[in-house]
Amino acid sequence: MAKEIKTEILINASPTKVWSILTDFDNYPNWNQFIKSIIGNVKIGNKITTRIKPPETKEMTFKPKVLTYQVNKEFSWIGHLLFTGLFDGKHKFELIDNGNGTTTFRQSEKFKGILVWMFNAENTKKGFEKMNEKLKIMAEKK
Repeated sequence: MAKEIKTEILINASPTKVWSILTDFDNYPNWNQFIKSIIGNVKIGNKITTRIKPPETKEMTFKPKVLTYQVNKEFSWIGHLLFTGLFDGKHKFELIDNGNGTTTFRQSEKFKGILVWMFNAENTKKGFEKMNEKLKIMAEKK
């Protein structure tokens, strides 16, 4: 069983500017209502500590493993509930340079595992969308 959430927003700023906000993890508490914090050495293969708060749900803390970290392009991780195969989530942030001073920001997550059928993705999708909108506002500030 699998579920997937995909969101996308056009940001009138360069990938470099969007990336600088997205990866300024110390500043997340000041603007990011969905991902409350990312703590640790964000490097491929490392585990980080992430706190998320989807709308209308409880805050959750988990320790995903960083899968990709390409400056100005992509950052992804995979997290597990208790152990692999029960409920796994692969979260990805992608920045696409549109070549005209704008960036398409994509945020997605693929969920797999035996407990996925119980997961209602609506609140998490709302959290993605709120984060995307706030990132756009931050990046488009002069």
